[in-house]
Amino acid sequence: MHGFRMNEYAIEHSQRMHVVQDGPRQAPPVLLIHGSGASSGFWGPMVPALAAHHHVIRVDLPGCGKSPSAPSYDVPAQAGQVAALLDDLGLRHVAVAGHSSGGYVATALAERRPDLVGSLALISSGPRPDALRRQPFILRALLAPPLGPLLWPRRSAAMIRKGIGATAARPVDLPDDVVADVQGITYRVMRTVLRHNTAYIAERGVPERLVALQVPVLVIFGGADPRWEPSSAHQYAAVPNARVELLPGVGHLPMLEAPETTGELLLDFTATTRGA
Repeated sequence: MHGFRMNEYAIEHSQRMHVVQDGPRQAPPVLLIHGSGASSGFWGPMVPALAAHHHVIRVDLPGCGKSPSAPSYDVPAQAGQVAALLDDLGLRHVAVAGHSSGGYVATALAERRPDLVGSLALISSGPRPDALRRQPFILRALLAPPLGPLLWPRRSAAMIRKGIGATAARPVDLPDDVVADVQGITYRVMRTVLRHNTAYIAERGVPERLVALQVPVLVIFGGADPRWEPSSAHQYAAVPNARVELLPGVGHLPMLEAPETTGELLLDFTATTRGA
């Protein structure tokens, strides 16, 4: 297996995006997009299995991980930056997987540039705002006034681990570098991203958007997700050619809580859609 790394890959408007690539470049490409308040490192446990069969591309979205901030955090605008990256890499018909709000960026990418997306895998991506559950206390304290602006800049590594762990149903192991990525995200960026995410799915639900796209879809949801109502995953059944997988005892972070199962589902999906 050939692995390589690219930092701060140049894209449109002189902005830059941190990119990590693994696996042989001649293999079928799969793009992994993280969710809000996360980074490309959240996919780490799944990468070895995926890279044995794919050219794996992970990005840090603007203002997250090692990518600098951007003028806009609108979901279609972020999708446009990802599209520019794929254009620069000369890739088409890519299998795209997004976790949580990364699924919204993936969907917007398919809406904006259908030539770039061969299939979509959405992991823990809530379909509509009304599927959002009451969030764990630590997240409510960190993400909203009056405590949020005070606590956010003072987050310790232990607090970050506790906040991320509150979204899981199983213990998760976060490497120090991944915690550092999360620590670098500013309160302003986080609040702005969350606001735009909500606006995107409030304007039109994800299942309705997917119906119009006519692209193969895999939906993976944790059966014990504390952020989104797990039963809302079945709303994706309305999408033609959609496959919905509910993972018992798994929370909002399947790629960290059940990386082997999640990776196997994604590999099976990409193999099936590539063959089709």
